[in-house]
Amino acid sequence: MKIGFVGKGGSGKTTLSSLFIRHLAAVGAPIVAVDADINQHLGAALGLDDTEAAALPAMGERLSLIKDYLRGSNPRIASAQTMIKTTPPGEGSRLLRVCESNAVYDACARPMELDGGAVRLMVTGPFTDSDLGVACYHSKTGAVELFLNHLVDGPDEYVVVDMTADRTPSPPACSPASTSRSSSPSRPGRGSPSDRQYKEYARDFGVVLKVIGNKVQGQDDLDFLRAEVGDDLLVTVGHSDWVRAMEKGRPPRFELLEDVNQLALRRLHTAVDATYELRDWRVTPARWCIST
Repeated sequence: MKIGFVGKGGSGKTTLSSLFIRHLAAVGAPIVAVDADINQHLGAALGLDDTEAAALPAMGERLSLIKDYLRGSNPRIASAQTMIKTTPPGEGSRLLRVCESNAVYDACARPMELDGGAVRLMVTGPFTDSDLGVACYHSKTGAVELFLNHLVDGPDEYVVVDMTADRTPSPPACSPASTSRSSSPSRPGRGSPSDRQYKEYARDFGVVLKVIGNKVQGQDDLDFLRAEVGDDLLVTVGHSDWVRAMEKGRPPRFELLEDVNQLALRRLHTAVDATYELRDWRVTPARWCIST
């Protein structure tokens, strides 16, 4: 299952992505975690220090290697240079799987032991000074799109993508089986997609859209979210002492996360699994998008 977390800046995408990844690791699920945000914080949220996070291999800097591996012997693709981020796999292309060794993982993924389970962490890489005036951040996320387009995910396997804030994700970068939209109890700011825009995107591309209400402090916040997103509201998460400690660089053990938030993660896991469809051999982008 491919799962993307989207939403406005500050709504908690990275926090919820990291908590859901920790939950999946704790139950022993195979996971690939991808930080596709222009602000690269998923590694830190999963416990890496600043030096370790900065040393993660950037997918955007290894785009030629990724393209060359994925095109394989496809006769329709003359060279890696002719591939674009939306080039689909075809006869002779190499497909990727969550549980395997391959050249893309060797070059771009860092294995992590996390909360009793194993996680492969991949990052697009940050937007650098050398990119200013030359490229937009979508040139970085193209590597993620190619990766997702060529990835075959099976039952009980998970790819969790922390998406860039304040933008409606372009297919197929976040065509997870599900998109989780993380939503705090406030209206989106100027330039941020509304729930209606996310819903239209999800409908057009066959993506299941669910909303996680984050930073919910009381009934008034809950009523506001229900009025804004209706039946798309899946679960809500409150302010957390565990998260506040994590933001200060002192995360306690994951199993000490408050019961109410543990329950929200379990409900999310159950809802994601309930939507999974095995689509023969075909490679599908993400099927879940979670809006925060």
